[in-house]
Amino acid sequence: MMDSISEATQPIEPTPLATVRLDNPESGPKSTTSLKWRHSPLASAEYQIATLNAIDLSQTPHQGNFAETLSVHNWRQFGPAKLEIFQINVGKLCNMTCRHCHVDAGPDRREIMDRDTIDACLRALDQTEVHTVDITGGAPELNPHFRYLVEQCVLRGKHVIDRCNLTVLLLPGMQDLPEWFAAHGVELVCSLPHYRQRNTDAQRGDGTFEKSIEVLQRLNTVGYGQGDPKRRLTLMSNPVGAFLSSNQAKLEQEWKTGLQKNFGISFDRLITLNNMPISRYLEWLEQSGNLQSYLELLVNAFNPATVSGLMCRSTLSISWDGRLFDCDFNQMLDLEIQLPQGERPHIRDFNPEMLARREIVTGRHCFGCTAGAGSSCGGTIA
Repeated sequence: MMDSISEATQPIEPTPLATVRLDNPESGPKSTTSLKWRHSPLASAEYQIATLNAIDLSQTPHQGNFAETLSVHNWRQFGPAKLEIFQINVGKLCNMTCRHCHVDAGPDRREIMDRDTIDACLRALDQTEVHTVDITGGAPELNPHFRYLVEQCVLRGKHVIDRCNLTVLLLPGMQDLPEWFAAHGVELVCSLPHYRQRNTDAQRGDGTFEKSIEVLQRLNTVGYGQGDPKRRLTLMSNPVGAFLSSNQAKLEQEWKTGLQKNFGISFDRLITLNNMPISRYLEWLEQSGNLQSYLELLVNAFNPATVSGLMCRSTLSISWDGRLFDCDFNQMLDLEIQLPQGERPHIRDFNPEMLARREIVTGRHCFGCTAGAGSSCGGTIA
Protein backbone atom coordinates (compact mmCIF):
# COMPACT_ATOMS: atom_id res chain seq x y z
CA MET A 1 0.00 0.00 0.00
CA MET A 2 1.33 3.41 -0.97
CA ASP A 3 0.87 6.04 1.68
CA SER A 4 2.69 8.79 -0.24
CA ILE A 5 0.72 10.85 0.98
CA SER A 6 -32.16 8.69 -26.14
CA GLU A 7 -30.37 9.35 -29.57
CA ALA A 8 -28.01 12.23 -29.71
CA THR A 9 -28.85 15.30 -31.72
CA GLN A 10 -26.57 16.64 -34.41
CA PRO A 11 -23.26 17.94 -33.05
CA ILE A 12 -23.16 21.59 -32.05
CA GLU A 13 -20.09 23.65 -32.80
CA PRO A 14 -18.01 24.33 -29.69
CA THR A 15 -18.28 27.73 -28.08
CA PRO A 16 -14.96 29.61 -28.39
CA LEU A 17 -13.68 30.69 -25.01
CA ALA A 18 -13.26 34.22 -26.32
CA THR A 19 -17.05 34.56 -26.66
CA VAL A 20 -17.77 33.52 -23.06
CA ARG A 21 -17.73 36.43 -20.62
CA LEU A 22 -16.28 35.51 -17.25
CA ASP A 23 -15.98 37.43 -14.04
CA ASN A 24 -12.46 38.75 -13.60
CA PRO A 25 -10.36 37.88 -10.54
CA GLU A 26 -10.55 40.53 -7.85
CA SER A 27 -7.87 43.19 -7.78
CA GLY A 28 -6.51 42.24 -4.36
CA PRO A 29 -5.13 39.01 -2.86
CA LYS A 30 -8.31 37.93 -1.10
CA SER A 31 -9.57 34.46 -0.25
CA THR A 32 -11.99 34.60 -3.18
CA THR A 33 -9.24 34.65 -5.81
CA SER A 34 -7.37 31.53 -6.84
CA LEU A 35 -4.29 30.42 -4.95
CA LYS A 36 -2.39 30.31 -8.22
CA TRP A 37 -3.35 33.88 -9.12
CA ARG A 38 -2.14 35.06 -5.70
CA HIS A 39 1.11 33.04 -5.93
CA SER A 40 0.20 31.42 -2.62
CA PRO A 41 2.50 28.65 -1.38
CA LEU A 42 -0.63 26.49 -1.14
CA ALA A 43 -0.90 26.58 -4.93
CA SER A 44 1.80 23.90 -4.77
CA ALA A 45 0.51 20.36 -4.24
CA GLU A 46 3.79 19.44 -2.53
CA TYR A 47 3.36 22.31 -0.08
CA GLN A 48 -0.21 21.21 0.70
CA ILE A 49 0.92 17.66 1.42
CA ALA A 50 3.77 18.92 3.59
CA THR A 51 1.34 21.15 5.48
CA LEU A 52 -0.96 18.21 6.23
CA ASN A 53 1.91 15.95 7.24
CA ALA A 54 3.33 18.59 9.59
CA ILE A 55 0.25 18.52 11.83
CA ASP A 56 0.86 16.62 15.06
CA LEU A 57 -1.64 13.77 15.12
CA SER A 58 0.25 11.65 17.63
CA GLN A 59 -2.78 11.62 19.94
CA THR A 60 -5.07 10.16 17.28
CA PRO A 61 -5.42 6.48 16.34
CA HIS A 62 -2.37 5.24 14.44
CA GLN A 63 -0.93 8.77 14.53
CA GLY A 64 -2.98 9.83 11.53
CA ASN A 65 -1.38 7.29 9.20
CA PHE A 66 -4.06 6.27 6.70
CA ALA A 67 -2.27 3.21 5.34
CA GLU A 68 -1.71 1.85 8.83
CA THR A 69 -5.34 2.53 9.71
CA LEU A 70 -6.46 0.53 6.70
CA SER A 71 -4.08 -2.30 7.57
CA VAL A 72 -5.45 -2.56 11.11
CA HIS A 73 -8.91 -2.97 9.57
CA ASN A 74 -7.76 -5.80 7.28
CA TRP A 75 -7.03 -3.70 4.20
CA ARG A 76 -3.34 -4.54 3.90
CA GLN A 77 -3.58 -4.49 0.13
CA PHE A 78 -5.68 -1.52 -0.96
CA GLY A 79 -6.46 -1.94 -4.64
CA PRO A 80 -9.26 -1.17 -7.06
CA ALA A 81 -12.53 -3.01 -7.54
CA LYS A 82 -14.32 -3.23 -10.89
CA LEU A 83 -13.97 -0.02 -12.91
CA GLU A 84 -17.41 1.56 -13.23
CA ILE A 85 -16.92 5.32 -13.70
CA PHE A 86 -14.72 7.55 -15.82
CA GLN A 87 -14.44 10.92 -14.08
CA ILE A 88 -13.01 13.39 -16.57
CA ASN A 89 -11.82 16.81 -15.42
CA VAL A 90 -12.01 18.87 -18.61
CA GLY A 91 -10.32 21.95 -17.15
CA LYS A 92 -9.86 24.33 -14.24
CA LEU A 93 -11.48 27.34 -15.92
CA CYS A 94 -14.52 28.50 -13.97
CA ASN A 95 -16.77 31.56 -13.84
CA MET A 96 -16.63 31.43 -10.04
CA THR A 97 -13.95 31.36 -7.35
CA CYS A 98 -15.52 29.64 -4.35
CA ARG A 99 -13.86 29.77 -0.95
CA HIS A 100 -13.98 25.99 -0.44
CA CYS A 101 -12.88 24.88 -3.93
CA HIS A 102 -10.52 21.90 -3.84
CA VAL A 103 -9.65 22.42 -7.53
CA ASP A 104 -8.54 26.04 -7.05
CA ALA A 105 -10.63 26.78 -10.13
CA GLY A 106 -11.44 30.29 -11.33
CA PRO A 107 -11.58 32.72 -14.25
CA ASP A 108 -7.78 32.97 -14.29
CA ARG A 109 -7.26 29.20 -14.68
CA ARG A 110 -6.84 28.45 -18.37
CA GLU A 111 -5.99 24.75 -18.13
CA ILE A 112 -8.35 23.14 -20.66
CA MET A 113 -8.56 19.58 -22.01
CA ASP A 114 -7.98 19.63 -25.77
CA ARG A 115 -9.81 17.63 -28.44
CA ASP A 116 -6.99 15.11 -28.84
CA THR A 117 -7.08 14.24 -25.15
CA ILE A 118 -10.87 13.98 -25.21
CA ASP A 119 -10.61 11.56 -28.12
CA ALA A 120 -8.04 9.55 -26.15
CA CYS A 121 -10.55 9.37 -23.28
CA LEU A 122 -13.19 8.05 -25.67
CA ARG A 123 -10.83 5.40 -27.07
CA ALA A 124 -10.05 4.29 -23.54
CA LEU A 125 -13.74 4.27 -22.64
CA ASP A 126 -14.35 1.86 -25.52
CA GLN A 127 -11.98 -0.65 -23.90
CA THR A 128 -14.04 -0.88 -20.71
CA GLU A 129 -17.45 -1.80 -19.34
CA VAL A 130 -17.72 1.59 -17.64
CA HIS A 131 -21.38 2.64 -17.34
CA THR A 132 -21.00 6.28 -16.25
CA VAL A 133 -18.97 9.25 -17.46
CA ASP A 134 -18.74 11.93 -14.79
CA ILE A 135 -17.65 15.27 -16.29
CA THR A 136 -16.21 17.84 -13.95
CA GLY A 137 -14.03 20.96 -13.83
CA GLY A 138 -13.83 23.98 -13.08
CA ALA A 139 -17.03 24.65 -14.85
CA PRO A 140 -16.93 21.80 -17.39
CA GLU A 141 -19.38 23.59 -19.69
CA LEU A 142 -16.68 26.19 -20.45
CA ASN A 143 -14.53 23.65 -22.25
CA PRO A 144 -15.08 24.31 -26.00
CA HIS A 145 -15.35 20.55 -26.65
CA PHE A 146 -17.79 19.86 -23.80
CA ARG A 147 -20.82 19.21 -26.00
CA TYR A 148 -18.81 16.95 -28.29
CA LEU A 149 -17.71 14.85 -25.31
CA VAL A 150 -21.25 14.54 -23.98
CA GLU A 151 -22.64 13.58 -27.40
CA GLN A 152 -19.98 10.93 -27.96
CA CYS A 153 -20.63 9.39 -24.54
CA VAL A 154 -24.40 9.36 -25.13
CA LEU A 155 -23.88 7.68 -28.52
CA ARG A 156 -21.97 4.96 -26.66
CA GLY A 157 -24.92 4.40 -24.32
CA LYS A 158 -23.19 5.81 -21.25
CA HIS A 159 -24.89 7.60 -18.39
CA VAL A 160 -23.46 11.12 -18.38
CA ILE A 161 -23.17 13.31 -15.29
CA ASP A 162 -22.37 17.01 -15.54
CA ARG A 163 -21.10 18.61 -12.36
CA CYS A 164 -22.55 22.08 -12.70
CA ASN A 165 -22.19 25.16 -10.51
CA LEU A 166 -25.58 26.43 -11.78
CA THR A 167 -24.52 30.05 -12.34
CA VAL A 168 -22.50 29.12 -15.44
CA LEU A 169 -25.80 28.44 -17.24
CA LEU A 170 -26.57 32.18 -17.15
CA LEU A 171 -23.49 33.10 -19.21
CA PRO A 172 -23.77 34.07 -22.88
CA GLY A 173 -23.51 30.98 -25.05
CA MET A 174 -24.66 28.73 -22.20
CA GLN A 175 -28.31 29.68 -21.81
CA ASP A 176 -29.61 26.93 -24.13
CA LEU A 177 -27.93 24.22 -22.08
CA PRO A 178 -30.91 23.29 -19.85
CA GLU A 179 -32.90 22.23 -22.93
CA TRP A 180 -29.81 20.63 -24.49
CA PHE A 181 -29.09 18.64 -21.34
CA ALA A 182 -32.70 17.44 -21.25
CA ALA A 183 -32.53 16.32 -24.90
CA HIS A 184 -29.39 14.28 -24.15
CA GLY A 185 -30.55 12.73 -20.87
CA VAL A 186 -27.69 14.21 -18.86
CA GLU A 187 -27.87 13.96 -15.07
CA LEU A 188 -27.05 17.29 -13.47
CA VAL A 189 -25.21 17.26 -10.17
CA CYS A 190 -25.41 20.87 -9.06
CA SER A 191 -23.44 22.32 -6.18
CA LEU A 192 -25.44 24.37 -3.71
CA PRO A 193 -24.01 24.75 -0.20
CA HIS A 194 -27.39 25.43 1.40
CA TYR A 195 -31.04 26.07 0.62
CA ARG A 196 -30.76 29.39 2.47
CA GLN A 197 -29.12 32.45 0.95
CA ARG A 198 -26.81 33.36 3.80
CA ASN A 199 -24.90 30.08 3.92
CA THR A 200 -24.61 29.75 0.15
CA ASP A 201 -23.35 33.29 -0.43
CA ALA A 202 -20.90 32.97 2.46
CA GLN A 203 -19.20 30.08 0.70
CA ARG A 204 -19.63 31.02 -2.94
CA GLY A 205 -19.92 34.81 -3.06
CA ASP A 206 -22.67 37.43 -2.85
CA GLY A 207 -25.47 36.96 -5.38
CA THR A 208 -24.72 33.28 -5.97
CA PHE A 209 -27.85 32.02 -4.25
CA GLU A 210 -30.21 34.23 -6.25
CA LYS A 211 -28.61 33.14 -9.54
CA SER A 212 -28.69 29.50 -8.49
CA ILE A 213 -32.40 29.69 -7.70
CA GLU A 214 -33.08 31.23 -11.11
CA VAL A 215 -31.28 28.37 -12.86
CA LEU A 216 -32.96 25.67 -10.75
CA GLN A 217 -36.35 27.09 -11.70
CA ARG A 218 -35.36 26.95 -15.38
CA LEU A 219 -34.25 23.34 -14.97
CA ASN A 220 -37.60 22.47 -13.42
CA THR A 221 -39.31 24.11 -16.40
CA VAL A 222 -37.57 21.77 -18.87
CA GLY A 223 -38.43 18.69 -16.81
CA TYR A 224 -35.54 18.29 -14.38
CA GLY A 225 -36.28 17.34 -10.79
CA GLN A 226 -39.66 15.79 -11.58
CA GLY A 227 -38.74 12.13 -11.08
CA ASP A 228 -37.78 11.43 -14.70
CA PRO A 229 -34.63 9.23 -14.60
CA LYS A 230 -33.47 10.80 -17.87
CA ARG A 231 -33.71 14.30 -16.40
CA ARG A 232 -32.32 13.71 -12.96
CA LEU A 233 -31.48 16.76 -10.86
CA THR A 234 -29.13 16.11 -7.97
CA LEU A 235 -28.06 18.81 -5.53
CA MET A 236 -24.71 18.55 -3.80
CA SER A 237 -23.93 20.22 -0.49
CA ASN A 238 -20.83 20.48 1.66
CA PRO A 239 -20.54 22.11 5.09
CA VAL A 240 -19.74 25.81 5.38
CA GLY A 241 -17.58 25.33 8.49
CA ALA A 242 -15.10 22.86 9.98
CA PHE A 243 -17.44 19.98 10.67
CA LEU A 244 -18.69 16.83 8.98
CA SER A 245 -21.72 16.58 6.73
CA SER A 246 -25.02 15.96 8.48
CA ASN A 247 -27.30 12.99 7.85
CA GLN A 248 -27.90 12.92 4.10
CA ALA A 249 -31.43 11.45 4.15
CA LYS A 250 -32.62 13.86 6.83
CA LEU A 251 -31.14 16.85 5.04
CA GLU A 252 -32.70 15.83 1.74
CA GLN A 253 -36.19 16.02 3.22
CA GLU A 254 -35.40 19.36 4.85
CA TRP A 255 -34.05 20.78 1.59
CA LYS A 256 -36.97 19.51 -0.47
CA THR A 257 -39.41 21.14 1.92
CA GLY A 258 -37.49 24.42 2.08
CA LEU A 259 -36.88 24.86 -1.66
CA GLN A 260 -40.44 23.89 -2.60
CA LYS A 261 -42.06 26.13 0.01
CA ASN A 262 -39.94 29.20 -0.64
CA PHE A 263 -39.18 28.96 -4.37
CA GLY A 264 -41.37 26.25 -5.88
CA ILE A 265 -38.27 24.21 -6.73
CA SER A 266 -38.14 20.42 -6.80
CA PHE A 267 -35.15 18.11 -7.18
CA ASP A 268 -34.58 14.37 -7.16
CA ARG A 269 -31.91 13.76 -4.57
CA LEU A 270 -29.38 15.46 -2.33
CA ILE A 271 -25.82 14.25 -1.80
CA THR A 272 -23.59 15.55 0.95
CA LEU A 273 -19.79 15.67 0.99
CA ASN A 274 -17.23 16.28 3.68
CA ASN A 275 -14.86 19.10 2.83
CA MET A 276 -11.43 17.83 1.84
CA PRO A 277 -8.51 19.56 3.65
CA ILE A 278 -6.78 20.63 0.46
CA SER A 279 -6.42 23.75 -1.70
CA ARG A 280 -8.62 26.73 -0.77
CA TYR A 281 -10.43 24.88 2.00
CA LEU A 282 -7.04 24.04 3.48
CA GLU A 283 -6.20 27.74 3.35
CA TRP A 284 -9.41 28.56 5.21
CA LEU A 285 -8.65 25.94 7.85
CA GLU A 286 -5.23 27.49 8.43
CA GLN A 287 -6.47 31.08 8.52
CA SER A 288 -9.35 30.26 10.88
CA GLY A 289 -7.21 28.19 13.24
CA ASN A 290 -9.21 25.04 12.54
CA LEU A 291 -6.65 22.87 10.76
CA GLN A 292 -5.44 20.85 13.73
CA SER A 293 -8.91 20.22 15.12
CA TYR A 294 -10.40 19.39 11.73
CA LEU A 295 -7.74 16.79 10.94
CA GLU A 296 -8.21 15.28 14.38
CA LEU A 297 -11.96 15.19 13.74
CA LEU A 298 -11.45 13.33 10.44
CA VAL A 299 -9.03 10.79 11.91
CA ASN A 300 -11.11 10.14 15.02
CA ALA A 301 -14.26 9.72 12.91
CA PHE A 302 -12.72 7.03 10.66
CA ASN A 303 -15.42 4.52 9.71
CA PRO A 304 -14.13 1.17 8.37
CA ALA A 305 -17.54 0.48 6.81
CA THR A 306 -16.84 3.19 4.22
CA VAL A 307 -13.66 1.68 2.77
CA SER A 308 -15.09 -0.85 0.35
CA GLY A 309 -17.28 1.85 -1.23
CA LEU A 310 -14.64 4.54 -1.67
CA MET A 311 -14.76 6.16 -5.10
CA CYS A 312 -11.06 5.51 -5.71
CA ARG A 313 -11.86 1.80 -5.96
CA SER A 314 -14.38 2.03 -8.82
CA THR A 315 -13.52 5.33 -10.51
CA LEU A 316 -10.70 6.40 -12.80
CA SER A 317 -9.90 10.11 -12.52
CA ILE A 318 -8.50 11.75 -15.66
CA SER A 319 -6.95 15.20 -15.51
CA TRP A 320 -7.28 17.95 -18.11
CA ASP A 321 -3.89 16.99 -19.55
CA GLY A 322 -4.68 13.27 -19.69
CA ARG A 323 -2.81 12.03 -16.62
CA LEU A 324 -4.43 9.31 -14.54
CA PHE A 325 -5.31 9.39 -10.85
CA ASP A 326 -7.08 7.18 -8.34
CA CYS A 327 -9.53 9.95 -7.46
CA ASP A 328 -10.28 13.62 -8.02
CA PHE A 329 -8.65 14.60 -4.73
CA ASN A 330 -5.41 12.79 -5.55
CA GLN A 331 -5.51 14.60 -8.87
CA MET A 332 -5.57 17.98 -7.15
CA LEU A 333 -2.64 16.91 -4.96
CA ASP A 334 -0.75 15.70 -8.05
CA LEU A 335 -0.58 12.14 -6.68
CA GLU A 336 -0.63 10.20 -9.93
CA ILE A 337 -1.54 6.54 -10.30
CA GLN A 338 1.49 4.34 -9.74
CA LEU A 339 1.65 1.06 -11.61
CA PRO A 340 3.54 -1.97 -10.29
CA GLN A 341 6.60 -1.09 -12.39
CA GLY A 342 6.55 2.49 -11.12
CA GLU A 343 5.09 3.86 -14.34
CA ARG A 344 2.78 6.86 -14.25
CA PRO A 345 0.39 6.33 -17.18
CA HIS A 346 -1.39 8.72 -19.53
CA ILE A 347 -4.90 8.14 -20.93
CA ARG A 348 -3.41 7.62 -24.41
CA ASP A 349 -1.58 4.58 -22.99
CA PHE A 350 -4.68 3.19 -21.28
CA ASN A 351 -4.22 -0.39 -20.17
CA PRO A 352 -7.15 -1.71 -18.08
CA GLU A 353 -5.39 -4.93 -17.09
CA MET A 354 -2.37 -3.06 -15.75
CA LEU A 355 -4.53 -0.54 -13.89
CA ALA A 356 -6.46 -3.36 -12.20
CA ARG A 357 -3.22 -4.56 -10.56
CA ARG A 358 -2.22 -1.24 -9.02
CA GLU A 359 -2.25 -0.16 -5.40
CA ILE A 360 -4.22 2.98 -4.62
CA VAL A 361 -2.13 5.95 -3.51
CA THR A 362 -3.26 7.32 -0.14
CA GLY A 363 -2.39 10.06 2.34
CA ARG A 364 -3.79 11.96 5.31
CA HIS A 365 -6.37 13.71 3.16
CA CYS A 366 -8.06 10.31 2.61
CA PHE A 367 -9.54 10.50 6.11
CA GLY A 368 -11.94 13.07 4.61
CA CYS A 369 -13.62 10.32 2.61
CA THR A 370 -13.81 7.80 5.46
CA ALA A 371 -15.03 10.05 8.27
CA GLY A 372 -18.50 9.55 9.67
CA ALA A 373 -20.88 8.23 7.03
CA GLY A 374 -18.14 8.66 4.46
CA SER A 375 -17.91 11.02 1.52
CA SER A 376 -17.59 10.44 -2.20
CA CYS A 377 -18.63 12.07 -5.45
CA GLY A 378 -21.84 10.06 -5.05
CA GLY A 379 -22.52 11.28 -1.52
CA THR A 380 -22.33 9.34 1.72
CA ILE A 381 -21.11 5.74 1.68
CA ALA A 382 -22.15 3.97 4.87
